Order: sequence, then structure tokens, then C-alpha cells
Amino acid sequence: MSVPALILNPEMKAALDAGFASIFAAQPERYFSAPGRTEVSGNHTDHQRGRVLAGAVNLDTVAAVRVNGTNTIRIQSKGYPMCEISLDALTPVEAEINSTPALIRGVAARFTQLGCKVEGFDAYCESTVLPGSGLSSSAAYEVLIGTIINHLFFDAKVSQPEIAQIGQYAENVFFGKPCGLMDQTASAVGGLVTIDFADKDHPDIRPVNFDFSSTGHALCIIDSRADHADLTDEYAAVTLELKAICKYFGKEVTTEIPEEDFYAAIPELRKICTDRAVMRAIHEYNENRRVPKQVACLENGDFEGFLRLTKESGFSSWMYLQNVIPAGYVDQQAMAVALGLCEHYLQGKGAYRVHGGGFAGTVQAFVPFEILESFRAGIDAALGEGACHILSIRPQGGVEMVVE
Repeated sequence: MSVPALILNPEMKAALDAGFASIFAAQPERYFSAPGRTEVSGNHTDHQRGRVLAGAVNLDTVAAVRVNGTNTIRIQSKGYPMCEISLDALTPVEAEINSTPALIRGVAARFTQLGCKVEGFDAYCESTVLPGSGLSSSAAYEVLIGTIINHLFFDAKVSQPEIAQIGQYAENVFFGKPCGLMDQTASAVGGLVTIDFADKDHPDIRPVNFDFSSTGHALCIIDSRADHADLTDEYAAVTLELKAICKYFGKEVTTEIPEEDFYAAIPELRKICTDRAVMRAIHEYNENRRVPKQVACLENGDFEGFLRLTKESGFSSWMYLQNVIPAGYVDQQAMAVALGLCEHYLQGKGAYRVHGGGFAGTVQAFVPFEILESFRAGIDAALGEGACHILSIRPQGGVEMVVE
């Protein structure tokens, strides 16, 4: 299925040109875009080399770019400090952990390792994928930088799935977050896709041709308005606890452990691992089995079945994966409040679930059109104006935009 070119509209071009000129006193030469993503199914399954269903969304990070003839990458994102990365130093920098420069340096480093002669460039960026929105602004940024370097200096030799892997490398090795590969893949590839990560070097990516609006439902993302900046340890604990389970079996990820062997070993596992680790492994098995069922429902026109499984996914994330409330939090439980609001305003219709990493961030809901306005009004009244985002799936992944 061919994907239409992404046209840069005149208003956005004018804004990018003005921003670029104000910083770099020149005019940009090329323009790039990478979308945010929504995880439709497969909550925390990617880092266990499981299955996911995910899609690129109609919010993106865009950049106006010009090669600068130096050995320095300079990127100015609207509203943020300038990032300058010398290409003379492409190894992890401890002081850059959890920072944007780490992502840029990591992407450039990986392209260099692949034989690309990365050169300096200037970029001015604007984004509708807001940090903390749950739509993976970091993955969109990684994919954007990778797409820029790929087109400017490598004749677009690297495929979009490979750009996703480069972004994951930057996040794991330079940024310091042990993320999976779903976010980057959905952003890089575009459209609605189901991905099987069993072969970590060559994920099986398959498009799913489905339009949620055709069912009379809107895809909504609800921002809990919680800050997840200090929750890296919570996200990391999920993978670390699952590693403890895997270590018992001498395996790397849970998908390498037969489910019946896991259940038979629970008495011994509870002696050497936390009960939460056991519960999280239960989620992994159930969620990984759920994804292909949801894909089949969409492909067979069984949207009610899809909604039922979506609700099951949300309950599993809360009960077993336990990524709704950070450990020890009592006074602040923003994600739980957002889930409760969704249940109330959906009135037993549609479906809702934890979205993405959890702990803070967002909830996903499929909302019937006939109650969409009352649903959004109720959410916004409780959480603040603009908390409920109505999204659509974008066919394009990371791309160079066409100027007409």
C-alpha cells in the first residue's frame, strides 16, 4: 500500500523559516517530520520481545534543516535551550543522561558506526507532540534526528525500521532508559501496524488496515497532567523485575520461557523474586496473547470484541503490571483518577486503558461519537482544558516533507 507524500503547508513553512532565520541567520534547505505514536495494544510487551499493535498519530515534531559545514550539530527546539553536539565526541556522556543532547549524540554515534560520515547541520524544530503527552515525544525526536541524518548524509540507505532501532540504541545507551522498540517503530514506520519483536534484529512489522472512525468511535488520549520526569526508576523496575524471572530460567526475556514452565515454577520464583515480579510476568503472558486477538478482531470487523479485549488490557495493566500508581504514592494518583473519570463518562460504552509507560502520562479511550462532546467536556473540566486529545492515525512515519 503506497503512502502519500507529506506536504508542508505554507503556514508551517513560514513559521519554520522564520524560526530558523531568527536563530541561524539563514534560510533552511530541507524539512522533515516524525509523528508521535499511540500504543493500541501490548502494554510493556515490546521490551520482552513480544507483540504490539501501535500507530503513528496526526501530531508530529517537524524541523527546518541546513547543512552548516562544521563538525557540530546545532538544534534549536522552540521554547528550549539550544543543543550543540560536537561530532568529535560520540561516546556516552554521563552528565547528559536523561537529556536531549544524549539522544542526538546517540543517534549520530550509531550512524557513524554504520559507516555514515555524519556532518554538522543546523535545525529549528517545533512540535505538537508535547513532552509528557504519552505520545512519545522522545521517540518522535529520535526518529526525526535519524531521518534527517539518513537523508542528508547517507542517501536514505537506512530503512525506517532500522531508524527505529537507532533511536532505541540512543535511548538505551546514551540517554540511560531501558526502553523497548515499539515507540520508535510506530513513529518511524507510520500507519497502524502490528509488530512481533521475537527477532530483535528484524522485527516482523505488518500493516493493519483499519479506520477507527468507521466504527463510530473516536480515538482519544487523556493527559493525566502528572509529571513523569522523576519516574525513570519506576519504568526501569518493570524490566529489572522481569529480568529476575528470566534469570531463574537462564533466558533473556519472558517470551523465551514457555508459559507452563513459568506457572510451574511460581513456588520457587516467589522465594527468589518479588511477588510483583511474578504478577508482572503474568501480565506479559496474558497481554502478549491478547494482541493478535485484537488484530484479528479489527481485520474481521469485530469491533465489539476489540473493545472487550481493550478493557481486559487495561485491567491487566492495573492489576498485574501495576503501572498506574508509582510505589508509595498516596496523595498523588493522577493516572488512577484519569481512569476513573473515563469509566464514569463512558457510561459503560467504548473502552479505556492505561496507555504507554504508565505511572504518569496518559489513558487511551475509544469513545462513541454520540457522547464524545460530553466525554471531552467532563474530562477537561476535571483535569484541565485540553486534557482530552482526539487523534487520528497518520499514514506517514518519519519523512522528508515535500514543499509545493
